[in-house]
Amino acid sequence: MTDYVEEIKNRVLAQMDVSRNMSDEEIQTLIDESIAEKDIIRPPLKKREAAREQVFYALRGLDILQELINDPEITEIMVNGYEHIFYEKGGCLFQWDRQFVSRDRLEDTIQSIVAAGNRMVNEAVPIVDTRLRDGSRVNIVLSPIAVDGSVVTIRKFPAHPMQMKDLLARGSLSEEIAEFLKRLVQAGYNMFVSGGTGSGKTTFLNALSGYIPVSERVITIEDSAELQLNGIPNLVRLEMRAANLENVAEISIRQLIRTALRMRPDRILVGECRGAEALDMLQAMNTGHDGSLSTGHANSCQDMLSRLETMVLMGMELPVNAIRGQIASGIDILIHLGRLRDRTRKVLDIMEIEGIFQGEICLKPLYCFEETGEQNGKIAGEWKRLGKLAHMEKLLAAGLETGYA
Repeated sequence: MTDYVEEIKNRVLAQMDVSRNMSDEEIQTLIDESIAEKDIIRPPLKKREAAREQVFYALRGLDILQELINDPEITEIMVNGYEHIFYEKGGCLFQWDRQFVSRDRLEDTIQSIVAAGNRMVNEAVPIVDTRLRDGSRVNIVLSPIAVDGSVVTIRKFPAHPMQMKDLLARGSLSEEIAEFLKRLVQAGYNMFVSGGTGSGKTTFLNALSGYIPVSERVITIEDSAELQLNGIPNLVRLEMRAANLENVAEISIRQLIRTALRMRPDRILVGECRGAEALDMLQAMNTGHDGSLSTGHANSCQDMLSRLETMVLMGMELPVNAIRGQIASGIDILIHLGRLRDRTRKVLDIMEIEGIFQGEICLKPLYCFEETGEQNGKIAGEWKRLGKLAHMEKLLAAGLETGYA
């Protein structure tokens, strides 16, 4: 079957008009004509139909990965060299029974991915982050940096961005918490979402943005554009640019945050803070851009504070007390997400930053998720309210009811 697919592909390539950009329909016609040619040994009809799809994916898609890309239930694709492909479906990892024909075919697919995202990857720049046309996040590490062959990791996003109602249906949070967060977003509280890898930070940030009033001007800043904000007419999306060998200068997250401050934003959303840009994000939150949102990797709300201190120090040598002052005055609410052992994602903690006491940032727990047992492999639990919001000034200024606070 592999030889048959390769033969059809080579015949189509020989007939393609490289002087212009041929349409998908024209490519399909060439494939059909090549399959119909009489001088070729043809397999049964079902295999010919499968070959037709494979040849088209090899020419216009992501080769054998396209089948996994097209499956809406697959959330992650992992390629460990051309022979080993894994995917995540329903929260579980599986090894695929297919592989690339050769190392060269994998490399061709990689170059197709980075070219579509206007990025570059080669021996001089062997690591790159980019995205697919549908917004899916892609990380690539080339061989020989990846010892056993080039590695491609694709984090897929749903075609239609999840809204808070979808997270409620999945049991990621309670209705009370959703209503509480809705009021905080509308009132302009600055929030920071933390969690581990795969905990759903970007998805949750996207859902929170659904509560932003449509009258506001919002600027999103990301290293690779993933946020899908719908219903906000005055929206500006900015994406960082890596430097390359053609003397194209880097445009960093820090530069984008600084220029965003001159674009008259009501709110700034930074997809993820990983380093020195945390300082610029905090300064934006401290200079009147209420309702700004961001995310970061951490194991708890308290750990997120420590990581923020470290990230700020990457950008500027400041006294710890000054950094903590920036954090305490800039961020109002911390939301921590987690992925439980049954692979479900949930809001685990919501805490308010009350202020600084004796040089330490004080966190006030508002909600937490407590497990109550396990049923049919699924974790049962409930969200408990632990306290009331201490700072209600923004809610009152916005004229919103404080019953949930």
